[in-house]
Amino acid sequence: MKIKNNYSLKKYNSFGIDVNSQYFTVIKNDNDIDDLLVWRQQSKQPLLLVGGGSNILFKNNFLGLTAIIETKGIELIKEDGEYYYVKAASGENWHQFVRWTVENGYAGLENLSLIPGTVGAAPMQNIGAYGVELADCLYDLEAIELNTGRAKIFTQEECQFGYRDSYFKSVAFDKYLIKNITVKLSKKPQWNINYSGIKESLEGQALTALNISNSIISLRQSKLPDPNIIGNAGSFFKNPILKEQQWQELKQKHPTLSGYPQKDGSIKTSAAWLIDQCGWKGKRQGDAGIYEKHALVLVNHNKATGEEIWALAEDIIASVNNKFGIKLEAEPRIIYS
Repeated sequence: MKIKNNYSLKKYNSFGIDVNSQYFTVIKNDNDIDDLLVWRQQSKQPLLLVGGGSNILFKNNFLGLTAIIETKGIELIKEDGEYYYVKAASGENWHQFVRWTVENGYAGLENLSLIPGTVGAAPMQNIGAYGVELADCLYDLEAIELNTGRAKIFTQEECQFGYRDSYFKSVAFDKYLIKNITVKLSKKPQWNINYSGIKESLEGQALTALNISNSIISLRQSKLPDPNIIGNAGSFFKNPILKEQQWQELKQKHPTLSGYPQKDGSIKTSAAWLIDQCGWKGKRQGDAGIYEKHALVLVNHNKATGEEIWALAEDIIASVNNKFGIKLEAEPRIIYS
């Protein structure tokens, strides 16, 4: 494991924020992981594990060691009468992993196509899109406890998945390095194509994982900016979960407000709609702005700082709270120092 000093993180975060890390390294294999564990035991410096950098907003330089996870490997490890079990290393690009599965005829991840980031970051956030979450198909994952170096297998239940949440994001935050995940993909898939635009785009085509994946890719590309062209972290805010009575009261005042019933009786509504109703879509404050095609996406038009993007986010949070009585929550992890 090679450590560099005062290293730029601009290309390691999808917002393109120009900040430095006091120390920097890249983790490519098990030996590097072992070295990282030794470093952590010997050093009192903070450690930041980064995959694709697509769910991070740096407000300042990071005073510690940033470790970029680039471990590789995808394989079908077993199958039974009902499922294929596919294992992937945490450093694999998430979208490329999804495409590997659908191109090999394994269904289940197609709705999660083109989500930025890496495999190891996916369970942290319990990524989801178009009616599917990682929790729906994760079988287990292997994680390394940073304090002890012990490897542990976590079942789906032990991951404690919630909406954009997990055991690793809340209860055990910064305590584990996720080494790999195994997904369980059904041989008799149930297609999720009822979201607006998907069914229409598939008209006349066979329902296959590959065709649905291609449809999802087209939809996302039509709505979301490419971070290689304009810096962004995708959806910046979580969709609020409301009590049914609160949602019903808002629905009476705002008939176009959407609502998606949850298992516990609560209602998930659209953060993008709330932000759009407050007039934010396409606005900008200096180089920090809101994407003109999607109110949920904050963007770096050129040289915005993390402080400027976060200031814009706080203005949006205050605006929505004042108008609707709903406090939005940011999806990305905010790195303060």
